[in-house]
Amino acid sequence: MSALPDELWRRILEIGVQSGSFSYKDLCRISISSARLRRLSDEDSLWSHLLSSDLPTSSSSITSPNPSTSKSLYKIRFERERDKKMAAHRRAVLRKESQVVERSMKLREMEARLAEETQKMQAALTELSNLSRIRQASVALNVWQPEIIRGRQKQIVEQCVVPVESRFHSLEMELKLCKQHILGLEKAHKDEKRRLALVEEELQSMRYHPLRNHEQINCRDIEYNVKRKKLKRCHGQGRKP
Repeated sequence: MSALPDELWRRILEIGVQSGSFSYKDLCRISISSARLRRLSDEDSLWSHLLSSDLPTSSSSITSPNPSTSKSLYKIRFERERDKKMAAHRRAVLRKESQVVERSMKLREMEARLAEETQKMQAALTELSNLSRIRQASVALNVWQPEIIRGRQKQIVEQCVVPVESRFHSLEMELKLCKQHILGLEKAHKDEKRRLALVEEELQSMRYHPLRNHEQINCRDIEYNVKRKKLKRCHGQGRKP
């Protein structure tokens, strides 16, 4: 190293920076190698090129308080860009957290509606069962049987104030509608639960990679990872004795 002249080392650094092989981190690492390389890696021509290539938008919009060298100017602008990215990341995390809360509330609403439709279906089934007993009792009145049993059947029929057949058909229709609503709600609940899992995974990734550009995250990749994990769990359960 000591046998090489400064002009050759300077040219090596210039080629590395201009070709993109050297970043600001590489120059900082080179500068701690020796006093000679520290002096050469601090030259303004290198850092001015990095400034124009790494921070092209900030070079015209951000002014610094009389920097002494291009390296100090690069440091100032780099820290400002980093602070901007961190602030944007915090806003993105808050938006993603609000999406998680919103989808969780929607899931709870769907679960409440599902429970309501299930109760309605159970009530319709109970009333249908009672009407079936009334129909059987009305048929039994036309069949010979002991007087005590006949009187009980007559009492059951007289207690029903609603026409049995019309009410029976309306309950069957109501039961059919309840089943359709339950199937639709179960499908919507499953889809919303899958969306919530995707949003939660995106939020976890954002917290793990705070400086990553999360606007370019492909949701299909995340969905693929979720399906792969499910298949892996199912495969693992299948191996258990």
